[in-house]
Amino acid sequence: MPENDPEPWEYVLHIPNDPRAVTVSRRTLRLILTMHGLIPLVDLAELLATELVSNAVRHTKGPAALRIRWSAGVLRIGAWDASPEPPEPPGELETLTDAEAGRGLAMIRACADMWGWSPLTGQGRQGKFVWCDLAAA
Repeated sequence: MPENDPEPWEYVLHIPNDPRAVTVSRRTLRLILTMHGLIPLVDLAELLATELVSNAVRHTKGPAALRIRWSAGVLRIGAWDASPEPPEPPGELETLTDAEAGRGLAMIRACADMWGWSPLTGQGRQGKFVWCDLAAA
């Protein structure tokens, strides 16, 4: 695995507010990670990206973007959307097993090494960026 690769890289996929964008994002992520030799991270990264992009598409009305960045042995997966509203705080995954909604951020919190969000304002930008990190094993 290229965790010692000194060269960071980043990809951004701009997506419309369309449920099909989730599948496009997941497949694009798989291809990028495979081409960079990060195959051990693919399955978990796909799961986390699916949750992030699903939230961006389902809970907002505008466009969104998936951002994938590799730096210093850490993969950061993030989703930007045009809504400035903060994400709902995640519940405990164990208590949400029968819930029909609301498991996404709880799953991200349980599976990622770190996660968070930040508002994007100024310089003509608006919305928020929700992200999670996976460290190479």
